[in-house]
Amino acid sequence: MRVMGIDPGYRITGFGFVEVRNLGTLEGSTRMAATRAGAAAKVTYLASGCVRVPESDIGTRLRTIYDSITEAIRNYRPDSVAIEQVFMSNNANSAIKLGHARAAALLACAHRNLSIAEYSALQIKRAVVGRGHAEKGQVAHMVKALLQLPGAPQKDAADALACAICHAHHASSPGQLERRRRPRLRMVRAPRTHGAPST
Repeated sequence: MRVMGIDPGYRITGFGFVEVRNLGTLEGSTRMAATRAGAAAKVTYLASGCVRVPESDIGTRLRTIYDSITEAIRNYRPDSVAIEQVFMSNNANSAIKLGHARAAALLACAHRNLSIAEYSALQIKRAVVGRGHAEKGQVAHMVKALLQLPGAPQKDAADALACAICHAHHASSPGQLERRRRPRLRMVRAPRTHGAPST
C-alpha cells in the first residue's frame, strides 16, 4: 500500500509518500527486525517535498496547491491519502486561509478517487513519537529515524510524512486487519413452536 501524507498550508503545503508492507510479505532479517520493534508493517520512504505558494490572489494560491498536489499524485500514484484534521485557531483569518488550502489539496485527491483519512495532531504525534504532546522537533527527529533518512526533511514535509506514518500504523494494525477480515454476523432467531409436535 502506498500512502500520501499532506500537511496543508496557505503559504507552504508539505507532502510525503511512503510504501507500507505487511510483515507477512517480508522475509528474513527485515521481518525479524520489524517484529522485534513491535511494528505491524514495514514503512519505507519514497519521496517528499513542499509546495511554496506565491504571494498572489487567492485564486492563484489555491490553483497552485491543487495543481502541485495533482502532479505529485500522478507521479507517485498513492492508494490512499492521510491529512491532519482541522484544529481550532485563535486567529479566525488564519483558520479560514488554512481551510482554503486544505480544501484545494483534498479536492485534488478527491478528483483522483483516492480514499482520504483524517487524523488529529494528537493521533499523529502518538503514532510517530509515542506521546500526543510531543514538540515538532521531536516529530521531525522520529520521522528521520523511522524512515532511516540520511538527513532531516523540510519541516512541512516532515509533518506530511508523520501523517502518512500514522495512517500506515492504523491501516496495518492487527485490530484493523481483524475488523477488515471478520465477516458481519446476523443473529437469526429460531421460529417458535406452538404446542407439542404431532406424532
